[in-house]
Amino acid sequence: MQIIILTSKQRVEKFSDLSSLPADWELLFFPAGSSDAEIIAAGRGAEFIFADAIAPVSADLIRQLPKLRLIHSEGVGYNCIATAAAREAGVYVCNNAGANSKAVAEQSVLLMLALLRRLAQGDEMVRSGRQIQAKESFIMDGITELGSCRVGIIGLGAIGKATARLLRAFGSEVCYYSRTRQPEAEAGNMQYLPLPELVASCDVVSLHLPVTPETSRMVDADFLGRMKPSALLINTARGEIVDQEALAEALVQHRIAGAGLDTLDPEPVRLDNPLLGLPEEVKYRVVFSPHIGGTTRGMFSRAHRQVWDNIGAVVRGQRPINIVNGL
Repeated sequence: MQIIILTSKQRVEKFSDLSSLPADWELLFFPAGSSDAEIIAAGRGAEFIFADAIAPVSADLIRQLPKLRLIHSEGVGYNCIATAAAREAGVYVCNNAGANSKAVAEQSVLLMLALLRRLAQGDEMVRSGRQIQAKESFIMDGITELGSCRVGIIGLGAIGKATARLLRAFGSEVCYYSRTRQPEAEAGNMQYLPLPELVASCDVVSLHLPVTPETSRMVDADFLGRMKPSALLINTARGEIVDQEALAEALVQHRIAGAGLDTLDPEPVRLDNPLLGLPEEVKYRVVFSPHIGGTTRGMFSRAHRQVWDNIGAVVRGQRPINIVNGL
């Protein structure tokens, strides 16, 4: 039985117990950037695809693999997989929902604190011998505690809920918006706010949404214009949710105070990304991390174990968990 692997061989070897897999499971590794033609030529008989969350799995590739039964994202994201084509072919698409929730929640709070404490700028000033200047400047400008902030969570899945739990430990007031309003107990007794009210009233707006036609570029000039000038935007979800030109303009025009971004569009990031070329006086109002929110050791171990468990379930004629394409 052939399994196409469209993620790092080193990661699979590090985080999977390959010795526990059946001897007749043949793993076909393809490096990043491999073409559909290359994959089809070597893996036409494959029954499964194990793919990096940002690895494209095209409709044509799906249609050219007649034995394909399941495509499994290594992570939570699955927007690079042609889910409609998979559904038409009767192929399950699964993700690892919840496996990275605590890890991404930590990254979200890290970015909030980094912005509030001006971490990147302070680090550079200390390294250049300007510790006292930084300290006095930061004191006079005012340092805001996270516990005094009203934080709005947009998207109340596993990651949004985990982020809210951490924020409550800091003493933050937390509210949320979700397409489906949840019962108060399930929402952790958080206040629900309509999206326009949440955006306009919160000191921090944190995104925890999948990429869909409805959410793509939802953070546009109008959205940013409704935020408070003192507010921060946090994105540990997907870069496609944010109009990056509009965000760069909002930062330059001081329409919002800052942004903490774990993800950009496209990835790998290009040097012409408007957020990388901000003026010197603005650049410290953005903190980047290299899309590592959900890439902890624990997350990969949990996720890989779930991939192999789901493949095993399908082999045994059982229904896998975390199906995302409606089968």
